[in-house]
Amino acid sequence: MFCRNHRSRVTVARGSALEMEIRRGRCRLSLLGAAPQDTDIQKKIDHEIRMREGACKLLAACTQREQALEATKSLLVCNSRILAYMSELQRMKEVQVMQRVARRPSDAGPTDDRLPCRGRVCISDLRIPLMWKDTEYFRNKGELHRCAVFCLLQIGVEIYDTEMVLVDRTLTDICFENAVLFTEAGPDFELKVELYSAGLEEEAPGSAPKKLASKLSSSLGRSSGRRLRSAMDGGPGSPGANGGSGPLLLPAPSVPGPKYHLLAHAVLSLAEVQDGFRTHDLAIACNEESSFWLPLYGSMCCRLAAQPRCMAAQMMCGFLKVQASGEPQGWARLFCVLRGTNLLCYRRPQEAEAGVEPALTIAINKETRIRATEQEARGKLHSMSVTNRYGAEEVTHTLLAESRAETQRWMEAFWQHFYDMSQWKQCCDELMRIEVPPPRRPPAPLPRQGSLYHEMALPGPAVPPSACEGLLLQDNAVSAEIRALLSSYYSDSY
Repeated sequence: MFCRNHRSRVTVARGSALEMEIRRGRCRLSLLGAAPQDTDIQKKIDHEIRMREGACKLLAACTQREQALEATKSLLVCNSRILAYMSELQRMKEVQVMQRVARRPSDAGPTDDRLPCRGRVCISDLRIPLMWKDTEYFRNKGELHRCAVFCLLQIGVEIYDTEMVLVDRTLTDICFENAVLFTEAGPDFELKVELYSAGLEEEAPGSAPKKLASKLSSSLGRSSGRRLRSAMDGGPGSPGANGGSGPLLLPAPSVPGPKYHLLAHAVLSLAEVQDGFRTHDLAIACNEESSFWLPLYGSMCCRLAAQPRCMAAQMMCGFLKVQASGEPQGWARLFCVLRGTNLLCYRRPQEAEAGVEPALTIAINKETRIRATEQEARGKLHSMSVTNRYGAEEVTHTLLAESRAETQRWMEAFWQHFYDMSQWKQCCDELMRIEVPPPRRPPAPLPRQGSLYHEMALPGPAVPPSACEGLLLQDNAVSAEIRALLSSYYSDSY
């Protein structure tokens, strides 16, 4: 993709995921044209397409189950991000078309130019309780059912995944320890929580040849391994799915691998935000006959906190003369900062930067009344009155700006601040604590349970140790390459 003479040209690789979406009609090539505001989205789409291709190569090279599970999870996340970016690109283009069509103000209709501030939304301490049968959990009887699960979290085009957790009947809760932070959420956000599961079937005694064929297919080369696997499996390998019970919108990888399926989902909004641990409903998307099924209660517990920008950042600052009610001669020129639910008044700007205790604090909340007044006398004063009620008593502070334009700037900042608080509701009662997640690290390699030679316990003639040593060395080299690719994926995601 490059620009020339202010016109853009888009090159789509033949056979790529993007070309498949264009062929299916879900994305028009004209939408990928030259618009400056679309450049970032296009770069993100290109990046995720490259990551998807890398995840497919990684999945084809995997020789261990844990590596294949991580690679399949990365593939599902890449697919979700590509589709989210395409939808956002489509929406932006539709807005641009509507703006071109509605050239006259009467065509567009009445609009409100005031928009609420953005904010940060953090979900942490995610717990999903399990409901095992009495014979399974307490008596440890029955077939051992194991699954690999993770959560996919999305607000708009921001999509993150949790770590993968292996679940069996020894666990009473699925716990995701790390917090997930969304940095560009609006008050109308919808946080989609999707729980994906992949069944880990216990291998029967007769499945050892298939397991060996799977390893040899990646160790002996593409063509030789395919013929060997086809001969031992009795048919071609089924393609691995990228998860989800809904329709696949991107082509599935042509390499075998684990299958992730949507196990349960939930949608959280501003109404569920609370500065504390809370239980939410979880819709189950499968039945007990599914191989990836887990006995869920139908609820999940988490802490969902939101921090609007108006509560954490400085929205307006400048010098004002402040006079308290009942003190007609007590004017003081202070440096005032509007942040959160207070107007902080300092003697000097340096004190505000250093975090010194303010000389005066005036409450600015949903119950505060602010009125602008003009005294066109000799001094041509432009003032604002800020009134707060404390019980049965009203306290009024008068703020004097240096000019009419400065008064207008302050009044506009107050109006925007009140509008932000009305949209974010309970999130503006007090500043909620937001957990900043640490940098994401790739999963640690699990210790190998024996060598490939020990896993080749097949009836019949023994395999020479020299032949297995060569396979083991090549298997270790592939494992090192997989760890390097996983490290690259996690460093690019955060």
